Amino acid sequence: MADEPAWDPAWDSPWEELVTVALLGTDRRPLPRAVPGADGASALLDAAAVRTLRRRAGLVPVKAAALPEPAAPDPRPALPPAARHRLALLLSDQSAAGIGGGRRGSAPDLTELLPQWLAATNSEGYAPPAELLPALLDTARGRTDIRPQALRFAGPRGLWLARLNPDWKFALRDTQGGGGTLPAPDRTEEVEQLWQEGLFAERVALLSLVRNHAPEKARALLGTTWAKDRAEDRLMFLDSLRTGLSEEDEPFLERALSDRSRNVRSTAAELLSALPGSALAGRMAARAVSCVALDRTAGMATEATGPPTAGDTSARDTPARDTPTRAKPARDTPAPTGEDQVVTVEAPHECDAEMERDGVLAQPPQGRGERSWWLGQLVEAAPLAVWPKRFRGLSPEGIVALPVADGWRDELHAAWCRAAVRQRDPVWSRALLGSPAAAEAGGPGAVSLAERARLLVTLPAPERAEWVAGFISAHGLSEAFQLLGACGTPWDESLGGAVVDALNIARDAGSYPWSFSGVMGLAERCLHPGAADRLESLIAIPDETSDSAPGAGSYWSEAFQRLVSTLRLRETMFEELTPPAPR
Repeated sequence: MADEPAWDPAWDSPWEELVTVALLGTDRRPLPRAVPGADGASALLDAAAVRTLRRRAGLVPVKAAALPEPAAPDPRPALPPAARHRLALLLSDQSAAGIGGGRRGSAPDLTELLPQWLAATNSEGYAPPAELLPALLDTARGRTDIRPQALRFAGPRGLWLARLNPDWKFALRDTQGGGGTLPAPDRTEEVEQLWQEGLFAERVALLSLVRNHAPEKARALLGTTWAKDRAEDRLMFLDSLRTGLSEEDEPFLERALSDRSRNVRSTAAELLSALPGSALAGRMAARAVSCVALDRTAGMATEATGPPTAGDTSARDTPARDTPTRAKPARDTPAPTGEDQVVTVEAPHECDAEMERDGVLAQPPQGRGERSWWLGQLVEAAPLAVWPKRFRGLSPEGIVALPVADGWRDELHAAWCRAAVRQRDPVWSRALLGSPAAAEAGGPGAVSLAERARLLVTLPAPERAEWVAGFISAHGLSEAFQLLGACGTPWDESLGGAVVDALNIARDAGSYPWSFSGVMGLAERCLHPGAADRLESLIAIPDETSDSAPGAGSYWSEAFQRLVSTLRLRETMFEELTPPAPR
């Protein structure tokens, strides 16, 4: 048996002393307990090894942490193998459009296809592959546009993982119930306990659940904590009443009009104005009709020479009868027949306490006149049904066609637009939209393009697509981006054909495709895959003319190649998600 090494006193040195010697070096600070004549570096390493072994041997074992509960089972079927491979490609792709400011090329942008893939997968009801859940949650963390679809697809396993990784906590915030299990609405004690003690996300989800099951119980829950809840919480809770809003909610909303938060008061007033039979709607109607009247004048309609500018509030804030005007033929009206009818406006002269309680904001935005600001809010909140009575039985189309005196036309029509959107009234929306081929539809008018886009949402999807297709055929694509965003996807054949025709016209005009990059991006997401066959003929580079921009043809060819490739890939993606037919 070999002789054991002699004990070196340096091995008893404290750890802190060994660290100091190592930092300074044995030449500058030798070990004070080392054997004389021994190699300093070797003695330091030997002492550190002995001290490390002592520390490890002296550790007291700790109690093992409890394993997390298993994830809830996911009953959805597994993805088909081809779709699983497609998801891995979509999650690993980093070729987002516009990175580095270079040209996109003709390859499809996979990051733009991921939202469509998730929506299609959720509609088929597939479960995600477990090995791809971390990548899916990482992608959803950086892209808020796909979070709702991604979290729905991730399912219970995704929420289980989110509880274990702080980087994925957003999944618990953005999921109804905070990722937990909500009690059944009829289990009163558990519902009340969670409402009193739960997290904010849990309370919002619980209120929505109870609201769908028993609206009166949801209002009772709100009343138990309304006085002590924060203003931002009360605003979110109040917003949940939009679902299933009815006359039974009016007493609660009337009390909310006296809330100490201005935002809560405004939301309560907005909800009440959506109930045509509410007391607030009646009060707003009385105020609005007192400001707007129908006047009969002989021969020629009196109308201002033009609307006042944003900074010029004198015309809008002056009573109509005090505004000097000059006679001119009324625009957009039939020829005079004895007596012409003209809409006159007398805006409010003050915003009293009762108006403020009913949700009217007294302070206008910068550059806006007070009286025009108050008038717009009154007309917006008034039930649209009062105007045919006020205008002697005229239909909404007839009312909208009337000339408006003293430059109030834009203000009045804009308020009617907001009222039609708030009250989801398709009849008034059609009247305010007018004909898509009208000259005024292509530029500034009484109803702006942004307002038209909001009006379109109140119409059925086929009617929306038909109107926008007519607009594009008459006015081209330069002003159609907002309107296309209001249409359902995928675009139907008429709308898709109008877009392709307009792109072809723009290409033949010789301009660069960059002016239509927004529409091209929408086309990649919204065109039906069947349009790829027609687009194939546009890939060829056209002959340049003297009016063409240099190289525009090749850029258009590249853009159309990318569009066709994207449509083909979308078609393949959807085929991969289609369940195989049973033998």
